[in-house]
Amino acid sequence: MSWRVPLCDLDYGPEEIEAVAKVLQSKWLTQGEVTREFEKEFARYLGVRNAVAVSSGTAALHLGLLALGLKPGEEVIVPSLTFVATCNAVRYWGGIPVFADVQSESDFGLSPGSIAHRITRKTRAILVMHFGGHPCDMPSIRKLSKDRGIFLLEDASHAPGSSLDGQKIGTLGDLGCFSFFSNKNLATGEGGMVVTGRDDVAEKIRLLRCHGMTRQTLDRHQQTTKSAGENRSYDVIGLGFNYRLDEMRSALGLVQLGKLDENNGRRRAVMKEYRERLDGVDGISLPHANHRGISAAHIFPVLLDKTLSRSKFMDFLASDGIQTSIHYPPVHLLHSYREEGMTREGLLPLTEEIGKREVTLPLYPDLSGEDIDLVVMAVKRALRHAGEAS
Repeated sequence: MSWRVPLCDLDYGPEEIEAVAKVLQSKWLTQGEVTREFEKEFARYLGVRNAVAVSSGTAALHLGLLALGLKPGEEVIVPSLTFVATCNAVRYWGGIPVFADVQSESDFGLSPGSIAHRITRKTRAILVMHFGGHPCDMPSIRKLSKDRGIFLLEDASHAPGSSLDGQKIGTLGDLGCFSFFSNKNLATGEGGMVVTGRDDVAEKIRLLRCHGMTRQTLDRHQQTTKSAGENRSYDVIGLGFNYRLDEMRSALGLVQLGKLDENNGRRRAVMKEYRERLDGVDGISLPHANHRGISAAHIFPVLLDKTLSRSKFMDFLASDGIQTSIHYPPVHLLHSYREEGMTREGLLPLTEEIGKREVTLPLYPDLSGEDIDLVVMAVKRALRHAGEAS
């Protein structure tokens, strides 16, 4: 289907094409100098010591948890109102995800009170997700982490460029994990990044992302002296993975990073326009109206009234050429998690209520005023249709 207004769109132009072409012309495609430059510039942008590029946001979460030394059977407190990868990353190494509830229907960040209630002697970490690019209550959650002596990780997949009290999101815990999937604010198709102020953790992640090898392909390739001897070889000092980021995506990432602040500003302008046009409209509420800090404005969620049919609302918008989505089906209610006996319905009342009523409207940097008019008018008509249908 060709959408009049898609849910998201890429800001790609000649710069991205040129950057990838240069990589292809170099004939060095796997992780190399361009990836190192991307890591360096991403770390500089965030003001953090280490940034390690990986193949996806999921890989970033997986390796981050492993690098902190978490062991099978230990618990990590997670949100349920997130993409399933946040929680799957805990299960990959035998960890136990423990679900906490959100703050409220107007704040989808993890509730510090709900987190505190779920901490046990087995809890080793808290993993927050900054929903829609809006920072969680990090001062309260950091205090919990420090007081209880447990790790704090940030799933910043929605939040490249978000900040709180002058500090970039992703740098407020032991480590932060980013996704560069094609619908993200900084998009490379696939890809991710782990950032941390801890050199020891960063070094573990560098080993883990490439089979546990002590010397990378590029390093061996660049070794040309006859006296190199055994330095041309490598050792494998632990069980690792193939989670490297290639040079084409790193080249895209460098260009996208240069556009990030401007594009986030344009996203915030779209979000502001939506709020002004939809505030007070019967049938919907607008979460995160009073969010903390500066948001990357990744997505624009709305909540329908309980009396309305979400399927009818979304179907009507689709018939008008407006693409929408749901962020997210609560993870703890997904079949895989319920089948394992890890969760139950009624566990997270706020998350479950939001999961029934949330709809995501189109949001991207190049969304024009005319496009916003189309969406707003269609939403108002769809609300009437959803009310009649119910």
